[in-house]
Order: sequence, then structure tokens, then C-alpha cells
Amino acid sequence: MGTDMIRLSQLLKFSFLSSVAIKKRSKVPGVMITQFVEKIPAEKSHPDFSRKPIALTVQEGKLAVFKAIVTGDPAPNVTWARNNGDVSDPERYVASYDPVLGEHQLQMPNVGVDQADTYKCYASNEYGRALVTVTLNVIEVGFKKSKAMQEARLEKAAADLKRTLRTRSCIVEQNEERKDGEVDEKFWELLLSADKKEYERICAEYGVTDFRWMLKKLNEKKKEIEEQQSQYIEHLSNLRHIEIKTPGCAEFEFEMDLKDPNARIFLFKDGVMVPFNIDTDEEHSLRQVGRKFIFSIYGLNAEDAGLYQVDIEGVNVFSTDFKIPVVDFLVKIQEVKAVEREDAVFECVLSAPLPKISWLGKNVALEQGEKYDISVSEDMLIHRLVVKDCMQVDKGIYAAVAGMKSCNAWLIVEADPDPNQRGKKAARKTTQAGGGGADLIKIAAEQQEKLQKEHKERMEQLKQIQAEEAAAKEEEKPAEEITAAPEPPKPKTTPKPKAKPKPKPKQEPKADSEAIAEEPEAEPEPEVEEEQPESEEAASPPPEEETPSEEPRKRVRTGPLVPDNIIDPGVHFTSGLSDVHAIIGQSAEMMCKLSSEKCDGIWCKDGKEITSTDDLKIVKEGTVHKLIVSNCTEDHGGKYRFEADGRKTEAMLVVEDPPRMNQDDLAKFSEPVLIKVGQKATFKMDFVGREPIKVQWYNEGEEMLEDNHIKIEKSGSHSRLLLVKCQRKDSGEIKLKLKNEFGTIEALSRLIVLDKPSNPMGPVEVLEASASCVEFKWRPPKDDGGSPIKNYYIERNQIGRNTWAKIGNIPGEPHYKDTDVDHGRRYCYRIRAVTAEGTSDVFETNDIQAGTKAYPGPPSTPKVVSAIKNCITLAWSPPTNTGGTNIVGYNMEKRKRGSNLWGQVNPPEEPIKGKQYDVKDVVEGMEYEFRVSAINFSGAGEPSTPSEFVIARDPKKPPGKVTDLKVTDSTNTSLSLSWTKPKEEEGVQDEAKGYFVELRPAENTEWGRCNSNPLISTSYTILGLKSMAMYWVRVVATNEGGDGEPRDLDNYIIAMPPPVRPNFTNRKMKSFMVMRAENSARVNINFEASPVPTIIWLKDGMPVSKRVTVSNTDGMSQLLIPSAERSDSGIYTITVKNIVGQETFSVEIRVTDDPKPPGPVELEENVPGTLTVSWEPSPDEKRDNHLHYMVMKRDSIKRTWHTVADRLFNNNYTAVNIMPGREYNFRVYAKNDIGLSEPSESLTWGVIRKKEKFSLNLAPSKPCNFDSAPIFTVPLKTHTIPEKYECFMSCAVKGYPTPHVTWYHNNVSLNTDTNYYITNTCGVCSMLILRVGAKDNGEYRVVAENSLGRAECSAQLTILGPRVHAGSKWKMHINLMADVWVSMYWGQRD
Repeated sequence: MGTDMIRLSQLLKFSFLSSVAIKKRSKVPGVMITQFVEKIPAEKSHPDFSRKPIALTVQEGKLAVFKAIVTGDPAPNVTWARNNGDVSDPERYVASYDPVLGEHQLQMPNVGVDQADTYKCYASNEYGRALVTVTLNVIEVGFKKSKAMQEARLEKAAADLKRTLRTRSCIVEQNEERKDGEVDEKFWELLLSADKKEYERICAEYGVTDFRWMLKKLNEKKKEIEEQQSQYIEHLSNLRHIEIKTPGCAEFEFEMDLKDPNARIFLFKDGVMVPFNIDTDEEHSLRQVGRKFIFSIYGLNAEDAGLYQVDIEGVNVFSTDFKIPVVDFLVKIQEVKAVEREDAVFECVLSAPLPKISWLGKNVALEQGEKYDISVSEDMLIHRLVVKDCMQVDKGIYAAVAGMKSCNAWLIVEADPDPNQRGKKAARKTTQAGGGGADLIKIAAEQQEKLQKEHKERMEQLKQIQAEEAAAKEEEKPAEEITAAPEPPKPKTTPKPKAKPKPKPKQEPKADSEAIAEEPEAEPEPEVEEEQPESEEAASPPPEEETPSEEPRKRVRTGPLVPDNIIDPGVHFTSGLSDVHAIIGQSAEMMCKLSSEKCDGIWCKDGKEITSTDDLKIVKEGTVHKLIVSNCTEDHGGKYRFEADGRKTEAMLVVEDPPRMNQDDLAKFSEPVLIKVGQKATFKMDFVGREPIKVQWYNEGEEMLEDNHIKIEKSGSHSRLLLVKCQRKDSGEIKLKLKNEFGTIEALSRLIVLDKPSNPMGPVEVLEASASCVEFKWRPPKDDGGSPIKNYYIERNQIGRNTWAKIGNIPGEPHYKDTDVDHGRRYCYRIRAVTAEGTSDVFETNDIQAGTKAYPGPPSTPKVVSAIKNCITLAWSPPTNTGGTNIVGYNMEKRKRGSNLWGQVNPPEEPIKGKQYDVKDVVEGMEYEFRVSAINFSGAGEPSTPSEFVIARDPKKPPGKVTDLKVTDSTNTSLSLSWTKPKEEEGVQDEAKGYFVELRPAENTEWGRCNSNPLISTSYTILGLKSMAMYWVRVVATNEGGDGEPRDLDNYIIAMPPPVRPNFTNRKMKSFMVMRAENSARVNINFEASPVPTIIWLKDGMPVSKRVTVSNTDGMSQLLIPSAERSDSGIYTITVKNIVGQETFSVEIRVTDDPKPPGPVELEENVPGTLTVSWEPSPDEKRDNHLHYMVMKRDSIKRTWHTVADRLFNNNYTAVNIMPGREYNFRVYAKNDIGLSEPSESLTWGVIRKKEKFSLNLAPSKPCNFDSAPIFTVPLKTHTIPEKYECFMSCAVKGYPTPHVTWYHNNVSLNTDTNYYITNTCGVCSMLILRVGAKDNGEYRVVAENSLGRAECSAQLTILGPRVHAGSKWKMHINLMADVWVSMYWGQRD
């Protein structure tokens, strides 16, 4: 009951906040921000954490401190709280604020085990609240002889063993709890949302063995929860429990229809409410797709495991238990390269057995099926994924996810390297690529052996703990007997719970004193140690090493025992020392507390005794002992110990030297610095602190680095910032940040750079533009330059003139009224803003005309607000075009139906000021329409469009129900309706003016209107329906008085045409098909049927295999065999069936291939004149019952092949009419539905005649000799080329053997000269000179040589001088070079 109340309070609190709060995202992860207002004013902000507290794990008795830095304007109020308990005790919880560091702290001195909890830090102001949670873990000390620790160890070991082994004892124990009616409530919550196949697993986990009792109890709880759910839920189905979908993300989902779409949804984890976001990727989020609700958990960690529950308005609808297995990958999946049509294998090895892991392919979850084969080894360590029949679309990244661990690898699919398969569809390969093989099996075997060894160790550990518990119970019995005795004897030795007692006969006389000395240790006391090392050392060395001389001195208490057998512990610490952190130069205090005031002690530092000095003061105040360090230095740091009566406590004094600033310097630094543009600004701050100190300067949060305008000076005691040639944009917050190993400090200031303002801004709003004045206003400058606007300087220009008249300065309001204007003139104005720093640039307005008649546009169409017999109320909206001036009023006009005259409603001298008006000058029963015109300074504008006709009468009554509602026609996507107009009853229901048709799918609860405007007719056709879907239909009559009551059809309607018996429409369907093996077989069947029929395909009377794909569409069904095999042959039957009847059609598909040829053919003559031809059967004869044979014959006379027998189903044939003296050959073909095989040919039968050799003597042929000496067929020509032009010379030579050609210039060989480009192609020899010069003048000669002779030809090349300049004396020469070209050159006259 208490848990329900807590959950109810959380629901109420959460619902209140969600109705008024806006969730915000913080830059710091883990911070939840709630904004209380829709819009935060400028320069204000909601709270946030710039540094959140971190989780702590401290030892009992130490100091625990949570630190946080918050931001927000106004400054947030910071409070602390914890989940289980409060923090109001001032001795245990101290909340403080350090103004220097800006830190909020929660200190817990002398922390205890009961303070371990989850703590919350709230920062709130008037605009919002920020929340962050942090965990405190406390390590318990002083329990060496505590029985509680032993029991805790036993419980933990038992729990671990229970989870791994689920022993019989645990089941019996839980079964006893069930009989007492105390089964964990979590058990029932899991069963309510689980599938029936999961019942056995959940019962085994919680130790429930009475299934009848469980099912009876479960049915009772289901009825209860269904009654509660029915208040808010219409439908709940498809519950899918939580599982890890992708690495780092877990999801669970279900489908649900809510009665109220605004019902609140809550998420709980282990009974604690968890906040979530809608359609975001936060840690917990909800995404709704239609009826499906998907809850996601991102950024998984071990703390996310637990029981998740979804509640609707406090009613549980779904529960799922999330368990994260502790497992890792010993061997991860590796990259696989596979060839097309080959299988790819991914394998991995886990560190612990797991029955199932998740496989992902390109971020999509993979399931067992035809494409993917997912398997696991018997030891559940090796997991395997096989991607079958790899194609190019299968390549990508594949991943394996086990718990919170994942690994991924690429699948690379390569094209088939076989050149014969290019352009063809490759056959399916039987090979596999990838896989780990024997190495994985070896690793898994080693891991299995390791797990079995750990299992045995846990069993032995459990047995040992059970034995220790039994021994402890037996040793407790004597103590109980002593307590019950009337006269207490001498005290016995108290057993040690933590370790087994070791017999020590030599030390038996000291047992009494030892018991007295060791008894105080039974009470755990933080940070207190006794000077009794034997308690720790006695457990490790062997007994023979322990001698009485080595045993330390013990405090022995003598005297009688108190009557209740409680041993006096003597003086002991009630509060030990705690570590202290002090800043250098400040004071520090270390304090401890004893149980008695009569005991003194000594203080030691680093093992040496210390006494009071000027800096160190030792103070005793009753039971409190203090050590006060007045002025801390680095020498004071170290370990301090206080000893009293054989007991001691220790703690560390840490002297820190963080960066610090003088408060006066800090106050001076925070004053703003005002400068003008172009001047320099200097910021300097002195500080102290241990070096190295990191110095950083920031301007508006952006760190400044040295450049031409920024100079930063740094030293161990101060830092200086110099900004040169400052601009207005440099204004902003200047921050100095100092940081060393002990902390961080910041100093803030502000830089204000003064400059002239920016120019005023438009658009200009014309308030009045009449014949007597022009009044307008504008927007002030965006930047005032740091100084307020004093004046605006205005100039005016009359359009058409070139001069600007000075109006002068006006007050600093962006508004001006010019009364010195001429009617009809246009004016333009220049405006400048004036401040103490200068005058802005000019802002020029558009032309403004004075006194022009600019009428407003028409208002919106008047709407009838209400109408009674003596008053009609209308409303309208102002015109979008006001004519450049303000609207001063409106005129309204009315007109009766049938009249052409409009009459004004309001008096002409009294315009309507508002945008709504009551027209009282109406006659009851008359029908009117109205229009409105707007009035500005120029006058009345165009009237609006007329309103709808309205009758001056009291409101009508809504109409009644329509009658005779029926369905006139229907199809798969439409529905036609008709109805009769409802009757009128005076005073009860008036005449219907229109109708609305409403539709509701059977699975929904809300009605939707099919027509937006009322129908006038009494029939309607609804379109866009879903075939075979069920719908509810109703019709609503309406008039001016509102909607009447709806008229529903008596039953739901199914969207379907009139029933039609199945009928095959294609009468030319083939009943027999032959397909070649490995080709695709496709059968298309067209039919008509209504309603949509059920289609069943059978092969030889049995369901078709998974290899066969069946596709059904409207009016057609297709059967597809992608790659047909011989086993696919058979009779395929399709059955088309609906509620009207059924039709059946069968087609025989024969899958075969080109037959293989028959075996050897033998000939035998049993009867003269006949030959028996026999052959071995074809290998395909057993697989193809349609296979037969054909025999062909050829004789030595006709020498042509002709068929003598066909369709032979046996393996022999008798040929007749065998003529003697002739030779015969026979061929046998195997033949099936596809075609013929290669022939098997017999040996030749008959007499073999010897043929005479035919010889032919040919005359010897005469050899041809083509050898010849070189000869030039085309010689070189003389060339005259201007200087720096290119020259091309060529000739032709023939000869055999091919002659060798050499070019010469002035008897110098050119063949090796790179300045000449020489070629010889098929006897055409050419030479190219790119840029000729004076050196190229002279004779060029070509020499051709072979073994039979030598030939030469030569030509002259003349290079012309530079170009002729006008005015000089030159002589010109003209040479006719060819039929087309003319060469001209000239030189200076001699």
C-alpha cells in the first residue's frame, strides 16, 4: 500500500508539472531543466549547471563533499535532497556556498553507512528549475568481527549461486514463500504481460512449481487489471518485450487504442518514475506510429537493467523485465569476401553462454529464414550467421550484439571471376566464404573449461561459507548458556566471526584477558584503529611463527562483570579525524571526539609527536580534542594522528594553493572600461597561487589569442590584456580565467567602445498625409554607439528640386510631423541620429505625397454573428490597404432580397468606430444582405462583398433525423447512400437545409465527416474506402439552428462490390508447360471474383514449397519458380474461393533440359536383309518419363540422313530393306520436350571397297625476284622560307631490300640531330624544321642505300631576312613556286 501511495504522489506531481512546464535540454549531460514561462525576457535565463556534482565512493567516517556550479539570471536558489531520507540534520549535512569559486557544496562530515543514497541538487528561480542526481557510496569499516558481515557474504554468495545454478534449495525456499502468500509482486507483473510459452521460464526463475494455483491466481489478476484498463484503453495487443535492437539502444513496443487521446502515459523502472521525451533521442523516449507505441532507451549501461512498467493514468498496461547479460566477445566477427551466389559465414565466440544474440545487417535486424541462417553451438558460446546466396545487394556492414557489447565487419561480394558466366545468371554455389573453423572451436572449448572451473570454485566457496555459518551458530550456544546462568562464571573467549578459530593450547590462560580486550571491536566505529595488530596478522602467518614475545601489549580490564554481561569497552573514539583541505594562508582545524573527558592524548605529524606553537594550537574542550593551524603553509601539510589510551585515529591535512585575487583589485577590475573607437583598452589583474597557472582571457565567451590587435602579458603574479585600435564590435564581457591544480577562479569586467550611432531604420510608417501636413515615424538605429540618442537631424527635399532644406534637430523620438507642405506635392526626407559621440549616416525615406486622395480598400465580407426578429449583429475585419492613413471608421449598408437599392444603416455623420455592429432597423421575417466600407482621411473606400442573406427572425430549431437511410450501391472503394428529408414539427424541429455524411472505420472510435459543406441533395457517394474494410455510416441533417440527431445504418457496411462467383477470364490458358532447368517458370492466372477471394496453390495435391513465389493482386495471381529444377515438375492447381463459390484450374509444368546422348550403338544382322540397331539408354531416361529415341539412317548410295524411326521408348530398332553391297550408318538421338541430344553414331555396316589413289603431276613454279636498287620516284624540291617559319621537305624512294635513308645538310648527317624531325613511312621520306634560321641556309641531300646500290637527290633551302619597314628602299623578288603558291621576298636596295 505504501508503494502505491508513493507512486500516486509521483503521478500527481508529474502531471502538475507537465501541464505548466516546458522541458529544455542542457549542454551538460544528465541535467534536467524545466522552464516555467513560455518566453524568458531578454538578458534573463533559467537555471542550469555549468558543473554538476560527481558520484562519490568514500570510506565510512570520512568527509564527503558534493560540489556544483550553477548559472542563471536572477541567481538561482540551490537546495539539496535525497531519495530515502532528508538532509535537515545540521550536524550531518552542511550546505554552503563559496563566493570566490562560485561553488555550492553539500558537506557530510563523518559520513555513515546510512547516508549512502541518491542525492538531488535543485537550482530554481522564477523562470525555471534545473535538477541533477548524484550517487554516494559508503564503504563500511570496523566490521572484522561483525556477524552481520558474515551473513552478508553468505547472502551474496547464495544469491550468485542461485542465479547461475538455480539450485533445488532456492526453489523450495521460494515455494514456501508462495504458500505463505508472499510471492514477489514482480512475478505477477511479468506474467500479466508475458506470452504463455514464457510461463514456465518465469515460474522456474521465481521458484513457483504449483502451476494450477499459479494459473488460477493469474486469471483473477487478469480480470482485475482488465477492468481497470477498460476505463482508459479500447484495445491492447502485440506486446513485444524489451530487447537490444542496435548497439547502445533497447526497445519495447505494443499496440494500443486510447479512449482519451490526451490520457497521460507514465514510465516506471523498478517502481520509480522515469521521465521521457516524445519523438527525441534522449535517454528515454516515446515514439508513436499510428497505434504502435515504441519506448526506447539510448546510451545503455548496467544501471538500465530492471523491471519497466507503462501506466495509463495510474493503471498498469505493460511490464517487461530487462536483463543485461555480462558477456563479451572473445573472438569478434571478421570481414568476409564472397563470390556471387556463394554463402557468407560470420562467426563469433562469447565469454559466457548466451542462447541468443542479435544480428544486424546494414542496421536492420536479421531473422531466421530463407535468406539468413542463424545458429548457436551446444555450449552456447559460438554464434553463427550464414548469408545465403550472396548478391551485390547483400554487401555492407553486419553486426553482432550481445548484451551491451557489439562488433561489426564488412561483407564484400565480388563478381564471378569465371569469364564464361559473364552476362549470364550464375548458378547457385555450394561453397561458403568466411568462418573461423577449428580455431573458434578450440577457443570455445578452453572458455567452457574455464567456466566449469569457476563453477566448481563457487560451489566450494558456498560450502565453506555454510560451514562457517554452522560453526558460528554452534559457538553462540555457550554464550547464550552463560547469559542464562544465575551466577556468571569467568568470561569465555568471544568467537571471531570472520575467520575460523585456531586452537592455541599455549595461550589458553590468556583467553579471558583477550576476550576483554577484543570485545570493543565488535562495534563498528569509523576511522578508529586499535593498537592491536594481532587482529590482522594472526590470520596470515602460520601458528608456529606466533610467539608470546612478538605479541603486542594489550589493554586488559580486570574486575567483575556488570550484571547484564556487557563488557566495558573503555575509552574509545565516538568521532574520528577527517581529511581537511585548507587554502594556504588560512586556518585549518582537525577535530576528534572521545567517549570520556578524563583521558588525554598526543598529536603526531608524519609519525612525530607535536606540541603547541604559535601556528599550531592543541585545544581540549571536554571530550573534544582539536588541532588548530592558524596560518597554513605548505609545510603544515601531511598525515596527522591522535592517540589516546591505546587507540588512534588518522587523517590528512592537504594545504592547497589555488589562484586567488585581492577583493579590492577584483572590485576595481569589475568596473566597466569606456573608450572611444580607435583607442586602446587595458585590463590588468594581480593574483597569487602555486605555479604553473594557466591564464586565459575571453571576450563574450570566446578565448582571445595574441595578434596585431591583442597583446597578452603573463607572469607568475599578474596578467595584462591590451586591446589596440578597438572597434565597436569589441564591446562585451571581458573575462580572466586562472587555473592550476587546486582550482579555478574567474574575474569579470566589461568593455564599452563608444562610436557614432548607426543610421536610422525603416520602414517608414505614414500616420497622415493630408493637404495640411505630413506625419510619419521610423525605427531608431539598431546600435546607438553606446550613447543615448539626443536628437534627429532632418532635411527635406521637394520632388523636382535639387536642393535639400534643413529642418534641423528634433527631440530624440523617431517621429516627425511636417505642417509646412503644399497640397499635392511629394516630399522626401533625410534623417540622421545625433548622440554625444557623433552623427550617424543618412537614412532617406521614400516619397510621401501631401493631400492626395488615397482611399482605403474594401474590408472583409461581413459575417453574421447572431440574428433575432428585431436585431442582426454582424462583424468584419479591417482592409489590408488603408490608403496610407489610419482608418477612422466604417459605413454599413443593407439591401432586401430582390431589391437593387442599398440603404445606409448608420447616420452619415456618425461612422461606426468598431468592427462589429448591431442592426436594429429590420422587419421581422424579411431577408437582408449587408456590406461595409472603410473611411480614412481621404474618405470612404470601396464597399466589401455582400454578406450572406439572413432573415430577421428568432433562431431556428435543429432538424430531426433523416428517414429511410439505405445503401444503393457499393464497390471495393466506394459506397452510395440515399435517404429521405426529415419532417418538420413547429416548435420542435425545423426544416433541414443540408446534410452531413459521417463515416467511422470499425476499428476506430471517432467519426469523420465525408463532406465539408452541407449537401443539398438526399444522396451521396463515399469514395476512397479500403477494400473489404468494415465501416459504420450515419447521416446528420443541419440548418441555421445547428445539427440534428444522426441517423445510423442498422449494421456495419463492408466495402465490396456485389458478390461474384470466382471465374477465370482467360480462356486460352495453357494446361501444359515445358521449362528448361535453371530458367524461371511463370504462370499467370486472371480471374474475377467478389468479395476478394482466397487463393490457394497446390503441387500434386500438396502445398507448394518455399522456393515457389506466389503473388496475388486484384484479379490476377502469379506463380513464379525463380530457378526451376527437375524436382519442380508436377501438376500445379490453383483454387480461387470466396463466400459465393470456388473455381479450380490445373497446369502441368515439366522442368527438363537438353537430353544427354544415348550410349554406344551396336549393329547386328540376325535375319538377312535386316539389321537390329541397339544402344545403351541415355542417363536422363530414369529422370524423364517423356524421353524417347529417334533413329536416322544413311547408305553409301544416297549419302543423306533420313529418319527411319521416332518416338521409340525402348533401346533397339530393326531396320529392313538392307541391300547387299551397300554401306550403312545409323545415328540414335535422345529426345524429350525440350529437343534433341547429340547423336550416338554406329560403325559402318557393309563391304568396304579399296579406293585407287589419284595422283596429279604439276609443273614446277618459277620463283619471282623483286630485288631492285634504290631509285627516287619523287625528288626533293627547292624551298624559300621566311625566317622563324617552319619548313617541311619530302621525297619518295623505292627499292628492295628496303633502302636506308640518310639526310645531309652541307654534307653533315642530320639523322641524329634532335632539331630535325625525320620520318620514313612506306618509302615517303620527310623532314620538318620548326623554326628556320640563318644557319639552316644551304643544300640538303638525301642518300638511299641498300645491298644492290645507292641513289641521291638534293635541293636548296633559302632563308629570307627580317620584315620590310615602310619608308626604306627595298628590292622585291617574286618566285613562282607552284601552280597555287607565290613566294615573295625583298631586301634593301644595293
